[in-house]
Amino acid sequence: MKDFIQRLVEKLNITANKDRVSVVQYSREPEVHFYLNTYERKQDIVDTVRGLRHKGGRPLNTGAALQYVRDNVFTPSSGSRRLDGVPQMLILLSGGRSFDNVYTPASSLKELGVQIFAIGTRSADSTELQRISKDPSSAVSVSEFTDLPNVQQQLLAAVESVAVPSKPETPTVLVPVSTARKDVVFLLDGSDGTRNGFPSMKDFVQRVVEKLNVIDDKDRVAVVQYSREPEVHFYLNTYERKQDVLDTVKGLTHKGGRPLNTGAALQYVRDNVFTPSSGSRRLDGVPQMLILLSGGRSFDNVYTPATSLRDLGVQIFTIGSRNADSTELQRISKDPSSAIAVSEFTDLPNVQQQLLVLAVPVATAKKDVVFLLDGTDGTRNGFPAMKDFIQRLVEKLNITANKDRVSVVQYSREPEVHFYLNTYEKKQDIVDTVRGLRHKGGRPLNTGAALQYVRDNVFTPSSGSRRLDGVPQMLILLSGGRSFDNVYTPASSLKELGVQIFAIGTRSADSTELQRISKDPSSAVSVSEFTDLPNVQQQLLAAVESVAVPSKPETPTVLGMSFCFISAASI
Repeated sequence: MKDFIQRLVEKLNITANKDRVSVVQYSREPEVHFYLNTYERKQDIVDTVRGLRHKGGRPLNTGAALQYVRDNVFTPSSGSRRLDGVPQMLILLSGGRSFDNVYTPASSLKELGVQIFAIGTRSADSTELQRISKDPSSAVSVSEFTDLPNVQQQLLAAVESVAVPSKPETPTVLVPVSTARKDVVFLLDGSDGTRNGFPSMKDFVQRVVEKLNVIDDKDRVAVVQYSREPEVHFYLNTYERKQDVLDTVKGLTHKGGRPLNTGAALQYVRDNVFTPSSGSRRLDGVPQMLILLSGGRSFDNVYTPATSLRDLGVQIFTIGSRNADSTELQRISKDPSSAIAVSEFTDLPNVQQQLLVLAVPVATAKKDVVFLLDGTDGTRNGFPAMKDFIQRLVEKLNITANKDRVSVVQYSREPEVHFYLNTYEKKQDIVDTVRGLRHKGGRPLNTGAALQYVRDNVFTPSSGSRRLDGVPQMLILLSGGRSFDNVYTPASSLKELGVQIFAIGTRSADSTELQRISKDPSSAVSVSEFTDLPNVQQQLLAAVESVAVPSKPETPTVLGMSFCFISAASI
């Protein structure tokens, strides 16, 4: 728990005028270790957390602890800036079920404007934590607290999505991807088979809409329901206020009917919803997204209209219950990883965050991305999985000369460049080349030499790097073993150049080595085998997409937040 808090604090901008942190530990009763206004320096917080001792005791009174932080921590005298409009966040770490009532104090905190994120082990009550949290998707489960690093990036992404306007301290701001415009169409299966699940569908749509910035010049939303034929509830240009969208969705009634003609519905939204007259801003370059919720297999052909939508530039995300055809949904989606499965529609809150991360439009920022692949003898069996992983990531990028650029280098004793950042300007050329790569082979594994090589020969203007233009530079290292040479000097040299390094290693790799190579320890990810790479694809994408670049501000906005960590310490 302490290590987890330290890692999160390292990501914050700790000053009196930016981010503030408090830590409270509890069992039968709570104990404040420090308040929001106790420390103004990050190192002081990290040192104090490192020195914390376990409280012990029983029973676990989470409710009393929640009430305590409401009355004694989220207050002006303790450093809370709630009355100044600064976001208030509570991160709860729990290892068991509470012995007292948690719902009343949790509601009281929410009414105060505190956004609650909860992380519980398998001994905790997941339903209790979901009800405590600001929404069910903000409650995360781990087997043991030692697994906390696996959810750190997910929590950070959720926390960092909270921002409010404030007066700027400098003329430069961070422009998060969430500031981009989007046209989002929900296509809901309203056939007889989804009657029981329809309230959950509506709730899901409302929760996603809550995360959007619904105004005419930012995000627009449309909702279509279908069974035998489609029915438009409202178009992209019907509403300009989020509340109007929410109220209409809340009042939707289930359509009913059969058969389920998903193909006809897809064609309909292509011809009648993703059009300028219906509010689509496709011709203005605004990302177009379709979110399909399906509870069964279609009775008509879906592939032709789905292809037609994708050709139009629409990015399709699908969510299907166990009665849906997963292969059908994968072929409809923009790529197989954009098709999500749930047992029932009541499980939709569990995939909300996954969908939100998937649906972040990647066309809003430029990136130079270099993949560095371990091609030694020991990775021969895993090499096809490496290639597949790269292809999946490339599919998420916006490959053009003026947006995202990609390079691939393979190495063992010495490195070999397959293509540079300025070799290809079309996504398909990159995908085709990666598909055709052959395993290099050889030994030993000289990761240090490879890092130095990409610094001197790939992250350069002549090879297509736009570092001098302020474009983010990223290196994604896939390693299957410990390096035989020194990695730290070249890794530091890359970081000094501004390159952000993400490392993924198998169980044969040296995790400490990869953590020291990476831009920070949380950017080093471990998998058992390279065949497990799909399991960390979303985590890596979220990390890559969270990289912000200095830009001229659209609005004078900076971020400032107040965090309170509250951890259970019962025996």
